[in-house]
Amino acid sequence: MTLPMVVGVDGSEAGLRAADWAADEAALHGLPLRIVHASLWERYEGPVFTQSESAEVPPEHALAQDIVGHAAERARQRHTDAEITVDIVPEDAEAALLREAHHAAAVVTGCRGRGPITGALLGSVSRSLATHARCPVIVVRGSPPNRQGANGSITVGVGDATTSTAAIRFAFREAEARRCTLEAVHAWRRPAPKSLKHPLLGGDPAPRHEDQAATLLEDALRDPEHEHPDVLVHRVTAEGPVHHVLLTHSATADLLVLGAPRRHGPLALPLGRVAHAALQHADCPVAVVPQREAPPEQPQ
Repeated sequence: MTLPMVVGVDGSEAGLRAADWAADEAALHGLPLRIVHASLWERYEGPVFTQSESAEVPPEHALAQDIVGHAAERARQRHTDAEITVDIVPEDAEAALLREAHHAAAVVTGCRGRGPITGALLGSVSRSLATHARCPVIVVRGSPPNRQGANGSITVGVGDATTSTAAIRFAFREAEARRCTLEAVHAWRRPAPKSLKHPLLGGDPAPRHEDQAATLLEDALRDPEHEHPDVLVHRVTAEGPVHHVLLTHSATADLLVLGAPRRHGPLALPLGRVAHAALQHADCPVAVVPQREAPPEQPQ
């Protein structure tokens, strides 16, 4: 079964931009598009009007239908042959989209909603999805050129193997599908200066740490680059805080891809500083790709 590209909409402009982006992404990968609107009104009040077919449709339900219908119509105008389904689910947005993430190729959301209160709520939904979802989560943000693929480049943040492997492979697949350049970025920091008593241990350690960063980057890219030989890869090692480096590179990217660790069991790892900063401030859409820990070994 082909998993759909799922997008959550709330009637805001940010939600519609997310739906447009998701429609393009679904078409790019040949996936069905599923448009979801979460409505707690449907949960608590919805069954009332279904008891009588002649009853007037409540305005809350009509609004929900209009929200998903408008998003679907925009998607059909962009891709006339798109396979589109819509659903109004009787849940809050966080619960609905986390449930959808169990059966989705990716979940797409906007970066804010209608008004300051709704915007803050949707911000928390995006953070919750990025922290807990079992599939990639894309938050559509940034300027129109960045959202529309004008730069011809994807940036992926490369850390260690415990957080980056899935994100790197996701980024390669995206770059191959878009036929664009992949910029692989690893940020490094020179250690704080110390008082060294031995004169042979002096000197600037920066070249050594930059070489280590380049080696880490080369090791991380070797296998996926072999699997996707048509993708042009630019390697970047930059000194500085990771979130500052990646936010700078997001200005010239169409998508910023980050990894996020996932732990087996009920306890989730918190969303890291880098992903949190990117979701709040990146100049382009941000994809947070879960990296699952290896399951614990069973006793013999």
